[in-house]
Amino acid sequence: MPSEIKFGTDGWRAIIADQFTFANVQKAAQGLAGEMLASGTATAGAMVAWDTRFASERFAVTTAEVLAGNGIRCVLATRPAPTPAASFSVIEHKAGAGVMITASHNAASYNGFKVKSDQGGSAPPDMVARIEAEIERIESGEVVVQHVSLDEAERTGLLERFDPIPYLEHLGHMVDLEPIRQARLKIVVESMHGSGGGLFPRLLSGGNLELIELHGEPNPAFPGFIQPEPIEANLGALQTAVRENRADAGIAFDGDADRVGLVDENGRYISTLEGFSLLTHHLLERRRQLGTVVSTITMSSMVDRLGEVYGIDTPRTAVGFKYVGPKMLETNAIIGGEESGGYAFRGHVPERDGLLSGLIFLEAMVSSRKRPSELLTELLTITGPHNFRRVDVQFPEDQRSALQNLIETAEPGTLGGMDIEQLDRLDGVKYFLEGGGWGIVRMSGTEPLLRMYAEAQDVETVNRVLEDLTVTFGL
Repeated sequence: MPSEIKFGTDGWRAIIADQFTFANVQKAAQGLAGEMLASGTATAGAMVAWDTRFASERFAVTTAEVLAGNGIRCVLATRPAPTPAASFSVIEHKAGAGVMITASHNAASYNGFKVKSDQGGSAPPDMVARIEAEIERIESGEVVVQHVSLDEAERTGLLERFDPIPYLEHLGHMVDLEPIRQARLKIVVESMHGSGGGLFPRLLSGGNLELIELHGEPNPAFPGFIQPEPIEANLGALQTAVRENRADAGIAFDGDADRVGLVDENGRYISTLEGFSLLTHHLLERRRQLGTVVSTITMSSMVDRLGEVYGIDTPRTAVGFKYVGPKMLETNAIIGGEESGGYAFRGHVPERDGLLSGLIFLEAMVSSRKRPSELLTELLTITGPHNFRRVDVQFPEDQRSALQNLIETAEPGTLGGMDIEQLDRLDGVKYFLEGGGWGIVRMSGTEPLLRMYAEAQDVETVNRVLEDLTVTFGL
């Protein structure tokens, strides 16, 4: 039988008590232990952290018990943490690998098992392949799960506890916080009941800045949200709060605070493509950081235009930070990002960080003395108009093969009334359209969803492209 443990774009995620069980978490942990022992990273130990989801702490303990049962020294978080704090902790403890128990932005019924490399980023594809091979050996009966109790692990020195929140001190080295604290701004923060709750006030209190936090208290049910994802459909309360409080901006984090959503002073949602391009422009123009900008194939063409203007390379990767992070390290990139709102920065871990993204957004506002809408206007003056939309369609598992075959073969002559000039099948299929627009169809790596994306100069063209993709793929 095929394994229930399938690693996607970022770790393994599944529904709690269905496939995400203690027995399967033990197998995943044993798979990581086997990979670490074989690759020689086990001697450096492992870091294990967890978020605010249901039973996350217990799943983290189970993971640590298996790693310790294989003789691998573990450091285990004492409190819920954002995923970027876990990634930073791998570096801080000089660990050979890390595990973060989280399903990130998935619905409350999910949990997940994210693996970090010794460089703090998402486990690269070759490491994931080795872990999956180890899991196959476990499921075939060739390897038996080894584990010890938490008490025994602590007694024998194979486990110690740590507080992951000193990571906040590092953020203070990445961004000069004092000008932000002293700015006479009013900012609304949407924490979505996740592990980023309370951290922005902790970072930025003590000055003139006024922070209003929504849903800062942990709640594994994420009430009020279909899923804790900082996309426009989930940000109605944030947009309303920005308008009602006459705030200067709104910032949202997902369930594990590795992604960001942005709202301008009028309560208008700033798309994730606009947000990444805006932060990239800030780094290039005001911070004067020149260097490669890495992004996935679903990122905006605005990035390419910025590359032309500033004379920098803008390489693309498949979707997932397991591709973006290694490319950032390879090219010493100043920023890396993906369409889902996850952005990483040079000098930090090669992994998404919603909190740091929010701080750099505020830095851009303070240093430029511009409102978010003005920053966006400044960007579009350089890049020209760009509009974007993504549509997710759930499909039954028995349609997966047929849809995958369509992705690999479909070649419509036009989309949205425009000729297709080029195809790219790096991840799904990307159709490059005349006039600079594009459309993409790909499978989600974490859920049974077909994702369709489009970018063009105007909203009407974007909608026509998505309508044509819907017809092409029979949805």
